[in-house]
Amino acid sequence: MDDPGEHRPMTHLDVTTLQQELDVPDLEAGLTSEEAQKRLAQNGPNALESHTTPKWVIFIRQFNSLIIYILIGAAVLTTVMGHMTDTIIIALVIIINAIIGYSQENNASNALEKIKQMLAHTATVYRDDERVDIDTADIVVGDVVFLEAGDNVPADLRLFDIDNLSIQEAALTGESNSVQKQVEALPAETPLAEQTNMAFASTAVATGSGMGLVVATGKDTELGKISQAVADVRKGKTPMMRELDNLGKGISYGILAVAVVLFGLGMWSGQYTIGTLALAIVTMVVGSMPEGLPATTSVVLAMGMQQLVRKENTIVKTLPAVETLGSVDVIATDKTGTLTKNEMTITQIVTPKHEYEVSGTGYTPTGHFTLHGETVTPQDRADLRDLLIAGFEANDTTLAKIDGKYEINGEPTDGSFLTAYFKGYEEESDYEELDMLPFDSDNRYMAKLMALPNGKHRLFVKGSPDKVLPMAQAADPDFDAQRYLDLTKNYSQNGQRVIAVAAQTVGADVTEITDELCTAGVTFLGLAAIIDPPREEVIESIAHMRMAGVKVRMITGDHPDTALAIAKKLGLADSPTVITGSELAALNDADRTKAMVATDVFARTTPADKLAIITALQEAGNVTAMVGDGVNDAPALKKADIGVAMGQSGTDVAKDAADMILTDDKFTTMEKAIAQGRRIYDNIKKSILFLLPTSFAEGLVIAFTILTQDNMPLNASQMLWINMVSAITIQFAFIWEPAEPGIMARPPRSNTASMMNLHDIVQMIYVSVMISGIGLIAHDFLLDNGYVTATVASTMMVNIIILGKIFYLFNIRTSAPALSKQFFKNPMAFVVIGLMMLLQFSITYVPFMQDVFRTAGMSWLEWGVAVGAGVITLIVTEADKLVRLAYRKWAHKERAVGAEKQA
Repeated sequence: MDDPGEHRPMTHLDVTTLQQELDVPDLEAGLTSEEAQKRLAQNGPNALESHTTPKWVIFIRQFNSLIIYILIGAAVLTTVMGHMTDTIIIALVIIINAIIGYSQENNASNALEKIKQMLAHTATVYRDDERVDIDTADIVVGDVVFLEAGDNVPADLRLFDIDNLSIQEAALTGESNSVQKQVEALPAETPLAEQTNMAFASTAVATGSGMGLVVATGKDTELGKISQAVADVRKGKTPMMRELDNLGKGISYGILAVAVVLFGLGMWSGQYTIGTLALAIVTMVVGSMPEGLPATTSVVLAMGMQQLVRKENTIVKTLPAVETLGSVDVIATDKTGTLTKNEMTITQIVTPKHEYEVSGTGYTPTGHFTLHGETVTPQDRADLRDLLIAGFEANDTTLAKIDGKYEINGEPTDGSFLTAYFKGYEEESDYEELDMLPFDSDNRYMAKLMALPNGKHRLFVKGSPDKVLPMAQAADPDFDAQRYLDLTKNYSQNGQRVIAVAAQTVGADVTEITDELCTAGVTFLGLAAIIDPPREEVIESIAHMRMAGVKVRMITGDHPDTALAIAKKLGLADSPTVITGSELAALNDADRTKAMVATDVFARTTPADKLAIITALQEAGNVTAMVGDGVNDAPALKKADIGVAMGQSGTDVAKDAADMILTDDKFTTMEKAIAQGRRIYDNIKKSILFLLPTSFAEGLVIAFTILTQDNMPLNASQMLWINMVSAITIQFAFIWEPAEPGIMARPPRSNTASMMNLHDIVQMIYVSVMISGIGLIAHDFLLDNGYVTATVASTMMVNIIILGKIFYLFNIRTSAPALSKQFFKNPMAFVVIGLMMLLQFSITYVPFMQDVFRTAGMSWLEWGVAVGAGVITLIVTEADKLVRLAYRKWAHKERAVGAEKQA
């Protein structure tokens, strides 16, 4: 025997060959306990492993940052020099940043643990010629497992004996309907969604019973492969986080280089002692370091996260994911339940007399029937009435209103007939059921025998047209079956499922249904075309996203014709293209990658296909979002730049693997979330462009002082006060800054584009030089002329920098002129400015704060100088902005004139 733990496709083997392959002598007796223990010891338990990172490791990781290393070095140096106040403040900054980072990472998904929990706890197997219940972990390859309705399949099984067995596999394959199982061999390369002779671990038995041989356990099952794929996926950093990392490193190295040069110049001048010079350099490094950058970014992201929850029914689990939304240019999404309702709906009814349109979607029984555009009722149309009654009676599903929402218990196709019936009737019929022939995968129809109030017995039949139409021909040799087969083909090509309905009055002595009774002949009543309808709001949302430069790709387990028809209805592309998982597998690597990037619709896909598609899109330079709800979506959800799960219909595995959860299950929320993501990115960029010049201004104050061999105007604690207090007050203004006009009319930003352009860098330089230069001139002038003491001058310098920040805020808030209608668009900006000034008054006038930060009270003169410095900053930056706006307007006009001439 081959190694029983070796997992190979078993779909193509007949039962006898399968027994030999797995070395199972007797299917009725099963394995012996001794053999089962041997195999268990050889191949391990039928379980999935998961690994979680200890929380203390997550916390320690937060200190792995160049900026933090520099701050730790500064804290050590200030401690050695006895400046404990500075040390404490630096230490607080370091700890606050670590706590923020830890809280983000600690919320990471635990999808592997949820997958592990999906395996059944016990299973019924045959061992030692007895049927026994055992722990699922003890199942081995070769075990004979018994299944019945309500069971969770404990391992991957090759079925060999069934009785009307159907299994719900939506979470694994994406198929919305239960799959009818059979035992015949299939081709070895049969796609997962079409392996009807297999039962897969974690799927649920919907109807009937069956027996199967275990062909894979634990990590070798399809569920195990998904678990391994989730474990293997390593999500890269978001574009913005990579940019911030590079920015932080670049600034840090630059500041250190300047610090070394300044230290050398200071030593060469001989103006300062080593201790004084060292403290000055530390002060410059601390002041220039953008230690507020992680905190500011995290706060803006966190508040954006809360706004998404509050306004857009969106839970974002990781802070970087909020920003990633803004750069998404491809959304790969599941079809069933995401783009469609996952509620089968009858849209057309064709009887031998007429073709009716049926309005209304989903299971809510609202809608009406129309004939040639005119509304009709079943009571007035005998052909329509008979079909609706037959579809209602030949049914084994229930429809009920639960918590204000109509839900079915049973098969979605049957549910569509119940809904259609109640669109015409308020009450159920008073027929009495005598017998039922359930749907069978071989017969592909179901039937019910009912006793009517008048004493007659009537047989109702509903099923696949290729099974029901021959029954109608048996009753009427002149029946035109080909016409209805052609109609069935046309509807199927439009993505619709077609069900044939028939009935026959039988003798009062007939009380039991047999196949012979049905095939003897029935009266054809008509066809019903059924579709899982696209969500109406999704069509409009996709159109908006296409305008915003965001492409939508559909990935589904459905038939390619069905998927393509839905894609056309949704307007996924002008001429959507489709490819199947099998067709992808047949391509060489280069062509497969090209197809994954260019194709609009992927049908009959496996979890591995979804992961490969996401990977190919990312490697092509796209920022991808993956939307899904099933276990089969988990690897792709984790791999995507942002994974999006459905909050109501999504499995726990999908929700844990995702970065974001749509609590209302509405795909349209993605459009709103992307708009929010773009707004948040814009505001983070504004906060960085605001933070850096003002931080550099602090460093330049010290640098200029060393170069001019002057006394130090600021100390380290004052520097940190300016940075951190600004970060937790005035930069909050960007949290509430509204979106710039036309935010969804522009394409997504490139994930390789730099956050700062040339002008941003130039403005950053001249603003930092201007604030520091004005501050130093005012400081030295007032001090040299005896207007102020050194402590007051130092305090004034702190307030000059703070007020420079405040006035600069109004410039950087919007791309429009500061004194435009945008000025009052963000009332919270004025609230945080007020809070900032309260804090400034406290550091200036409160005795305790004066002692800690070495400050003193200021007169109207010093305040006037500080306000004047801020006004100058605003005037200069606004003049720059007006020049740029005028140039853009002129350039746009020139391009328009040029285009006109070419036309």
